[in-house]
Amino acid sequence: MNLTSLTTLNNSCSFFESCQSNLYNQRLAMASSSSPYPGIFLKSLFSFLVLSSLAMASNFNQDFDITWGDGRAQILNNGELLTLSLDKASGSGFQSKHEYLFGKIDMQLKLVAGNSAGTVTAYYLSSQGPTHDEIDFEFLGNLSGDPYILHTNVFSQGKGNREQQFYLWFDPTADFHTYSILWNPQRIIFSVDGIPIREFKNSESIGVPFPKNQAMRIYSSLWNADDWATRGGLVKTDWTKAPFTASYRNFNANACVMSSGSSSCDSKSPTSTTDNLQWLSQELDSAGQERMKWVQNNYMIYNYCADTKRFPQGLPPECSNTNMS
Repeated sequence: MNLTSLTTLNNSCSFFESCQSNLYNQRLAMASSSSPYPGIFLKSLFSFLVLSSLAMASNFNQDFDITWGDGRAQILNNGELLTLSLDKASGSGFQSKHEYLFGKIDMQLKLVAGNSAGTVTAYYLSSQGPTHDEIDFEFLGNLSGDPYILHTNVFSQGKGNREQQFYLWFDPTADFHTYSILWNPQRIIFSVDGIPIREFKNSESIGVPFPKNQAMRIYSSLWNADDWATRGGLVKTDWTKAPFTASYRNFNANACVMSSGSSSCDSKSPTSTTDNLQWLSQELDSAGQERMKWVQNNYMIYNYCADTKRFPQGLPPECSNTNMS
């Protein structure tokens, strides 16, 4: 996570002060009327995809290490549940034991309920160093009754500033929902409950670096960012509501594990069959493109590729790619 770039974004974009709950309600009404999948499609059409992707979910004790928080992070229920907690003294976090170079990563999260203003729950892939790569989900808390903001970003060779932000079409604190990253050499697709919300394509042909050479670990943390997270820092964390808690379950990684410079996807093991590696060339079909378009038309609240004020010298080169979302 690049706090400097996030602070700059929040201070430069007026939507943080104008995107209030009335806009959220308006978008929700528009989405209900314009949806190509009326009624309960969000719970029915994709339920099979979500459930099947979690069928081989693994154990937090086996796959993750708690890295900080002095007891505020806990692995419970024989490794089936992980919780992060934040109070005024400290937040908490964990990271994967393995490093990955490409994969399909799923995690179910239930976010901080109630007045979560000032808090950030981060769930992301990252390598290390000044020229690191990173693929971000960050959930920016809000006052009770106001929607969370889902912040996404992609870093390649240390450069980010590729933010897209969304409201969600459900209450992410009421139950667990699945947040997925598909990362292959051609594209990165962010999905929520099996619904694609963003695609970042490989644009190396026009000089844009793409994350494809650095193995990344999975990280997650819950921390206080009330200097910028909610309405540009205007709303502070209410510590009388602490401790704040986020919960995780059903992690699944169909991915290439890197070890000593070698990839598990190059092995002859049964887990590296052609069928299991279909995601390495996966792309959105026409139905997936329509679902993503629906989300972006109704729930996107910020797109760096539309922010000419932020980039007065011209939008980033990948924004000229008409297929870049």
